[in-house]
Amino acid sequence: MNLVLPFRREKAAETMDWEALYSEHVGRVFNFFRYRVGDSATAEDLTATAFEKAWSRRGQFRGTADGFAGWLYTIARNVAHDYFRKSPSLVSLEAVGQTADPHSLTEQVEQKRAFALLVAAIQRLPERERDLIALKYGADLTNREIARQLRLSESNVGTILSRTVQRLRRDLEVHDER
Repeated sequence: MNLVLPFRREKAAETMDWEALYSEHVGRVFNFFRYRVGDSATAEDLTATAFEKAWSRRGQFRGTADGFAGWLYTIARNVAHDYFRKSPSLVSLEAVGQTADPHSLTEQVEQKRAFALLVAAIQRLPERERDLIALKYGADLTNREIARQLRLSESNVGTILSRTVQRLRRDLEVHDER
């Protein structure tokens, strides 16, 4: 009986539509990395790395399409952690990628400046809070999905997010007063 179950799980992973899963998740994974690193070019590279690792490890995936997001974000979080272990944690204003289509150069510069300040404030947070912010606002995951990802209770995720957002707002207000 134990011999059949692993075979079925492996077979399920092989029959999944990986192209559709990529299309569904690539934007959210990119946004997760953009919140973590603040630079669109680096976020693109890290997104590619995460999907490359997922593809090369697809034989190890034992879940269904429903569990794919959790597995993928575990890989993405590990890619982000590896990046920060090897790279400096500061983001220059020039490194911040394109934001939404602004109507003027002044708006574009202000958006880049505000995003750079936000990313710098996020990078000063402890690692768990950085992950929570990136998963919630970058990857657009629900508190329940984040709770499963980080092995926390859903209410704990909500509480930590609320406190972290308040801390970020205070940090950004202090910076604006300078």
